[in-house]
Amino acid sequence: MADLVGTTAKVRDAVESVVAGRAGLADVTVAVLLAEGHLLIEDVPGVGKTTLAKALARSIDCRVGRIQFTPDLLPSDLTGVNIFRSATHDFEFRPGPVFNNVVIGDEINRASPKTQSALLECMEEGQTTVDGTTYSLPRPFLVVATQNPVEMEGTYPLPEAQRDRFTARLTVGYPDPDAEMTMLDRQESADPLAHLAPVTTGADMARFATLVRSVHAAPAVKQYVLDLVGATRSHAGLRLGASPRASLQLLRVAKALAAMSGREHVLPDDVQGLAVPVLAHRLILSTESRLAGTTAEDVVTEIVQRTGVPGARTGMPVRPFGR
Repeated sequence: MADLVGTTAKVRDAVESVVAGRAGLADVTVAVLLAEGHLLIEDVPGVGKTTLAKALARSIDCRVGRIQFTPDLLPSDLTGVNIFRSATHDFEFRPGPVFNNVVIGDEINRASPKTQSALLECMEEGQTTVDGTTYSLPRPFLVVATQNPVEMEGTYPLPEAQRDRFTARLTVGYPDPDAEMTMLDRQESADPLAHLAPVTTGADMARFATLVRSVHAAPAVKQYVLDLVGATRSHAGLRLGASPRASLQLLRVAKALAAMSGREHVLPDDVQGLAVPVLAHRLILSTESRLAGTTAEDVVTEIVQRTGVPGARTGMPVRPFGR
């Protein structure tokens, strides 16, 4: 456990050295990696979404693939394609960029829903099927996708099934003035990504991910997870609540966060702080909520505030990570 704590701290520091001034972003990013999940980063252009994804990838010594999503991108551009070789009179499989440990999908919602859906099998099952043949993907396998708000030109909304496969969604946001000044000083003459060296390996992160699964979650904590997720399914302001996959992923990321803190057990605080980034992007608001200007984040925050916490009182302020 001490090795996990020290290594993940180095990864967080590496990420924060490039993307400064965004409290909690690095914690959730590393926790999603340890939980063997996938990360969606959504915000307006130019705030560091791709930089955050690249910083995580460069801090780990493993294979990295980058996909620039465009309207003309085809599913085979992601998964790979069979090429006929006239010399051997046979087909040869040429793997696509998903056959890497960390896959950066830049502006994922600029591609058509058909192309976006090519990632569904990859993200859920760690494999991809091309022309009837199934290929296993390497481990660890992490998709870090960035997207612009759907209100912007040239974007397609992600299918609900694909959003549900992203373990967490983060919003980078604008840096505070001090952090932005630090960014100007650091990048005035050099790119900090160019000097970012790996601090661990993919094999180590895969080993840590196995260790995270053994972190203890008490029955009361598991019930708290189910209470939060169940409340989204009956909330009057929602048309679609969170799935059972959301329950599982919320618990897994909470275990990862506990392990990163050096604990062998999950606290309700771990679950509470992760509720917004893990649950909000899976929800569909009712028409009345949208017209009232309510966001999915508002609904999750309200649910957390009124749901009883094991061993604590309700109504406590919610401080989600990555916000």
